[in-house]
Amino acid sequence: MDGTINQDFWRDRRVFVTGATGLVGGWLVRRLLEAEADVVCLVRDWTPQCELVTSRMIDRVTVVRGDICDQNVLERALGEFEVETVMHLAAQSIVGIANRNPGSTFEANIGGTWKLLDACRRSPKVKQIITASSDKAYGDAPVLPYREDTPLNGQHPYDVSKSCSDLLAQTYAKSYGSPVCITRCGNFYGGGDFNWNRIVPGTIRSLLRGQQPLIRSDGSFIRDYFFVEDGAAAYMHLAEQLAEKPELAGEAFNLSNEIQMSVLDLVAKIADVMGTDLEPVVLGEASNEIKHQYLDAAKARDLLDWQPLFTLEEGLSRTIAWYKNYLTANQQTANPLNVVPVAKSA
Repeated sequence: MDGTINQDFWRDRRVFVTGATGLVGGWLVRRLLEAEADVVCLVRDWTPQCELVTSRMIDRVTVVRGDICDQNVLERALGEFEVETVMHLAAQSIVGIANRNPGSTFEANIGGTWKLLDACRRSPKVKQIITASSDKAYGDAPVLPYREDTPLNGQHPYDVSKSCSDLLAQTYAKSYGSPVCITRCGNFYGGGDFNWNRIVPGTIRSLLRGQQPLIRSDGSFIRDYFFVEDGAAAYMHLAEQLAEKPELAGEAFNLSNEIQMSVLDLVAKIADVMGTDLEPVVLGEASNEIKHQYLDAAKARDLLDWQPLFTLEEGLSRTIAWYKNYLTANQQTANPLNVVPVAKSA
């Protein structure tokens, strides 16, 4: 995999994307449009700040308004638009929200996945399904790194939702012959993530403002950080491989740059790339989270001829540049005449 887009495969192909207003979804839609695919996006909520909207990509796709848990909407979209490839990214992806409100997380991540898979089962035009699981599906495994044969053993609400949705995809492949492959990635980062509680966008915004970044954990948690543009390219590559090798159906693939990094080390790396020595404030408030996890991507390298397109430093540099542009543009919009506020006299 060299990063080149296979336009012969994607040109005019009907692709259904769930989660298109999310971080990974926005970059995936961008890459699909570059490949001249005919993209259909499922959109539940209007999120004006998302990349799909702000970049005006939404004007170049077909929008289906509806919820991932509404099977009638899913079946209508797949049937009426004669979808060939499905990219399932829709999920409630925030660990803190899952801890506070597990019901909505289970409904979206588990219920939404089986309803989409069942809608695909009833849609004969669908030839490939890529569904996004997570490294969290493995739970707190005693042996690292996670390999694809590591048992799925989520314990906390978000982790359990990903374990279940992952197993559902395998069930539909084994029991019904559904052409589905599963991706298991680490923590995505990249431009367009507006959940400022996440460590990468929150740290970048704070440092750009000259403020100390906040770390809600104790900073020792070790994670596998994966650049969003790598994710978008990998999902498309996996769909191409599944079309070429139908025997891949039911397989799961870890996608990772295989670098272990603590939260404190990541914040230090971002500060170094940005040329600042501001120290973070460590809050130590996180709970119900796995302390140490990272992935082995050998299976994807061997079976898919896959490798990341960007190093960690390259991904962070591109991400920092994106947020600099975004925050500068927003500041100018808020103060279009560059008027300096004058303090009122007493």
